Amino acid sequence: MRFTIALVPVLAFLGLLMLLDSFKLVRLRAVAGSIAIGAAAAAVAALVNGALLDRLPIELPAYSRYVAPVVEEALKAAFVVWLIGRGRVGFLVDAAIHGFAVGAGFALVENVHYLLNLEAAALTLWFARGCGTAILHGATMASFAMLAKDRFDRAPGPAAFVPAFGVAVAVHSLFNHFVLPPIVSALALLATLPLLLMFVFDRSEKATRGWLAAEFDGDVEMLQQIVQGGVPQTRIGHYLESLKTRFPGEVVADMLCLLQVQLELSIRAKGILMAREAGLEVPVGDDVRANLKELTYLRGQIGRTGLLAMQPILRGSSRDVWQIAMLQG
Repeated sequence: MRFTIALVPVLAFLGLLMLLDSFKLVRLRAVAGSIAIGAAAAAVAALVNGALLDRLPIELPAYSRYVAPVVEEALKAAFVVWLIGRGRVGFLVDAAIHGFAVGAGFALVENVHYLLNLEAAALTLWFARGCGTAILHGATMASFAMLAKDRFDRAPGPAAFVPAFGVAVAVHSLFNHFVLPPIVSALALLATLPLLLMFVFDRSEKATRGWLAAEFDGDVEMLQQIVQGGVPQTRIGHYLESLKTRFPGEVVADMLCLLQVQLELSIRAKGILMAREAGLEVPVGDDVRANLKELTYLRGQIGRTGLLAMQPILRGSSRDVWQIAMLQG
């Protein structure tokens, strides 16, 4: 019973988030990977916290309020920062799922440690830890992920993560001050967090549908222009023509091929998302794998200087990067 109370709620909440994701942005294997990263972060946090407690002139209550939140949130956030920075999350929804999964893995290891060392504790303690502390670890990292993703999309760079990290640490620290009794805090989390995340998910998915509709039509129109030879009359065509003074003709031709392949992959990725929302699973076919290989080949042929020259016309937003990563699996 105590294992169930301490461990199941955070996993059930994570499952709820995945059910709310109508586009199935995060696959089960990726969620399992985030849980494993969170578990590893908890193991490292135990070592770091133990070492700092031995060295710092500070008592345990003050440490748990002011130092532990910084250490633990930093270790959890590191993987989420990597995911966002490398374009492995495209929307607030998948950012939240990955963030909560990392927090869940952290909480599972932490609670198992207490379960093995506090066997005689009352069930109320395990309720407070399973429905309070564990959910908190997931919630702070889900909040960090969503806030950081939103800010990174508007202003990429390390500074995008600072405000979100401050919020995560502040919430964690406030929880550790025990302003409310642990049971009351747990009940408050259970009452408010699902509603808040459902609201965020609903707003995010509406924005995702709008983005899909607009971007899909734009991609199809541009691809038709390339296939039908209408690019020379467009802004992109004029820009490519100007590059002929700096690059050999065959390299400029590869640049146009790169744009075409990228558009084809972008359209396929959006089609897969639309199918998932409709409840259909569309496999990545051999044609997509061939396009992915061609994309890598063309990038190598064009070279770093050529890719830099293409930046004004090359699709390189975080969501464009995410689409390629999604197709690569």
